[in-house]
Amino acid sequence: MGVNSNGPGFTPSEEYYSCRYSTLREPLDFPRGAEFLEDDDKALHAWFSTDNQIISVGRSHLIPPGNNGSQADYIGLNAPKCPDFTPLLSGKYRPAIQIRQMGTSTQHRLKGYAAEVLEELEKKSVEIFAAQYGFLQARIEAIPFYQSQGWEIIDELFEIPGIGPHRSMIKKLS
Repeated sequence: MGVNSNGPGFTPSEEYYSCRYSTLREPLDFPRGAEFLEDDDKALHAWFSTDNQIISVGRSHLIPPGNNGSQADYIGLNAPKCPDFTPLLSGKYRPAIQIRQMGTSTQHRLKGYAAEVLEELEKKSVEIFAAQYGFLQARIEAIPFYQSQGWEIIDELFEIPGIGPHRSMIKKLS
């Protein structure tokens, strides 16, 4: 019971991916497989489990030099692209990580589990990636949660096709 993390070079369990799918992709009628990202093997994964069940997940990855955060939202030819993080265009704010695929099962929301997963990702991203800043793209309904954890909105509202409106956010990690 509690929060765990592993990676990079770690392959999450089927239960981890099932939680990711049921919280983030299934509600949008995406097919199975849309929960996987091309760079999952390069990411740090964190999850919260209770009663031998994974109930909250998230991941972070280092944003490579020369990349400003734009990437496909899932694996596939027709996957929409998420936009750049505008502050990274200046060349500042490096090393930087991106938090992605944060999800908590409906019956376990508002109990602090996602906050523990996010805190673990932030802490381990500093240790593993030497991250100084974190970036993320939050669905509108998740913005109050991220703000409560110290994240700040940095860009205008944008739409990720098939998923909905988002805002980019930043947090100084170290």
